[in-house]
Amino acid sequence: MAARWWRWWRGCSWRPAARSPGPGSPGCAGPPGPRAAADARAQMSYFNLVKSITSAFRNVYSISRFHHTTPGVCCCSKTQSDEKYSDPFKLGWRDLKGLYEDIKKELLISTTELKEMSEYHFDGKGKAFRPVIVVLMARACNIHHNNSRDVQAGQRTIALITEMIHTASLVHDDIIDDATSRRGKRTVNKIWGEKKAVLAGDLILSAASIALARIGNTTVISILTQVIEDLVRGEFLQLGSKEDESGRFAHYLEKTFRKTASLIAHSCKAVSVLGCPDPAVHEIAYQYGRNVGIAFQLVDDVLDFTSCSEEMGKPTSADLKLGLATGPVLFACRQKKLVRSLHKGGTAHSAFRCHGARAWEVNAPPTYRSVSHLPQMGKC
Repeated sequence: MAARWWRWWRGCSWRPAARSPGPGSPGCAGPPGPRAAADARAQMSYFNLVKSITSAFRNVYSISRFHHTTPGVCCCSKTQSDEKYSDPFKLGWRDLKGLYEDIKKELLISTTELKEMSEYHFDGKGKAFRPVIVVLMARACNIHHNNSRDVQAGQRTIALITEMIHTASLVHDDIIDDATSRRGKRTVNKIWGEKKAVLAGDLILSAASIALARIGNTTVISILTQVIEDLVRGEFLQLGSKEDESGRFAHYLEKTFRKTASLIAHSCKAVSVLGCPDPAVHEIAYQYGRNVGIAFQLVDDVLDFTSCSEEMGKPTSADLKLGLATGPVLFACRQKKLVRSLHKGGTAHSAFRCHGARAWEVNAPPTYRSVSHLPQMGKC
């Protein structure tokens, strides 16, 4: 899933439509405007960090903004065609050697069965998407602050903690959703039962909390403990919906942030706190993680309709079968073709599978459409 997501994300242009710079814009002749003068320091800090991050992602299209509320800066130009593309997973994995072995060391368990359950998903077969994002952000912040390319021990520990929290949430999610497979194999709850699966997830979270406490930074502890609250709130948001159509998509994005993006956003912010004292950099790191996390989940929701179980490593169309309204479903509900398909006797599953992803591609706001760039979809 992570590899497919990265290939599509790499093919997207993150740059906004070209526009003429206004008075006071970087690269524009003439005296700077009042707002530009007031934001000069923040913009310089922002621009330097963008430069650091884009140096790690050599041939990716330019990132002009991390978030729409961030002060606008001069867009970095596209890299030269002779520059070699660097796989971010290879870049990040340099700092993550022995990741799963180190996680298993954190799970100090004497009971054989509980040990097997807790270590079940730490088999090294995953892409470790979240830890890779975290160590790359750590390196970017370190380069920005003191030109150091080394990842600190505390920053690497945060990458481990991120993977542990994520895996614990998967174990608990599979119980709630009564899932049968995850990452291409049977779920913990189907092998050992729901009660023991709950305890296994709790144990992984407790081990992550102990590792977090050892970092010894109260700010970092406060940042990452917020993730646990967001995961719980996200599950409650998933259980409900909004009556009015206008509020449904906002509800969906809020749920998506809390369940998926919060972990990446707060982890990126945590490593930035350890690597750089500038609060502006902390906010940039947070917004970067937030947007990447939301984009990741948007693509995952579309893949739930357009991909197959073998490629995803888990059952597809699971959200629809559980009655969960994701982005493609919300936009498909506006389509007349969907209504006609249902009137002709088609099942809700086949109708949404046919029109859901297409409706997303046509109707989604341009920002979300661009980050969830889709390959050519086959005939329904």
